[in-house]
Amino acid sequence: MITLGIHHRTHFRYREPVSLGPHRLMLRPRESRDLRLIASEVTVTPAAAVTWAHDIQGNAVATASFQAMADHLTIDSRADVALNAAAWPVFDIAASAIFFPFRYSDDEWTDLGALARPQYPDPDGRLQAWARAFVAAQPTDTLALLKDLSAGIPGWISYQSREDEGTQSPIQTLDRGWGSCRDFAVLFVEAVRVLGFGARIVSGYLYNPDQSLLGSSGAGSTHAWAEVFVPGAGWITFDPTNRGVGGVNLIPVAVARDIRQVMPVVGGFFGSSDAFLDMSVDVRVTSRPPAV
Repeated sequence: MITLGIHHRTHFRYREPVSLGPHRLMLRPRESRDLRLIASEVTVTPAAAVTWAHDIQGNAVATASFQAMADHLTIDSRADVALNAAAWPVFDIAASAIFFPFRYSDDEWTDLGALARPQYPDPDGRLQAWARAFVAAQPTDTLALLKDLSAGIPGWISYQSREDEGTQSPIQTLDRGWGSCRDFAVLFVEAVRVLGFGARIVSGYLYNPDQSLLGSSGAGSTHAWAEVFVPGAGWITFDPTNRGVGGVNLIPVAVARDIRQVMPVVGGFFGSSDAFLDMSVDVRVTSRPPAV
């Protein structure tokens, strides 16, 4: 087990005072059997009324509402977590799902719903053909197939950090041959969906103390990866950016059907069209002494 401190600061500057609209914040780490939340605090400047709720996926979502006009906005999130994910996890996959293709139960298929349906158009079947090229035989080992596909993405696609907003479609990523961690995650999720798996996007933080992992220029950063539902084992974590399986070094914040649903900070303002000056984001993930 390792105890980590996360500091995530987002700062907006405006040329003149503007009216700030409500901002949706997804910054609170998502607790699980592998992660225990020790402390979490979100501070907003200028002063805002902050309310909390859980969305349809069980993510903690804060809404910040403002009264006064301002020429800046700072959202400062601090959290301490205890991470207990295994470096080499073993998955107890149900006998019915050890080999691909397999069939989800009726209840599983109903509950997975949109998480098992591709979200991006593939009119020429290019993504499907690309994904099926990883199927060595029928039947084939399910976990090996998923690992091969996750590891295969950085074999096809070059990692490139992007600061601009938005995410490439899977076809764009295949065409361009490069992408960021969120592009890798979207491509992987869509590829396993066309094969018939239920999958979801995960956003959160990457702990990278020795800077050996892609997706971080320092000891920590925001990151995107994926989870695939396999009967018996449940949700299995895959980080295609780093060919990783399991949640070691990953601190999840939110899960969703689509990447746009898990952006850390979403909001707007009312003012002149040229009022926005810039935005800066600083993320630090550091080790802490074990919690007593």
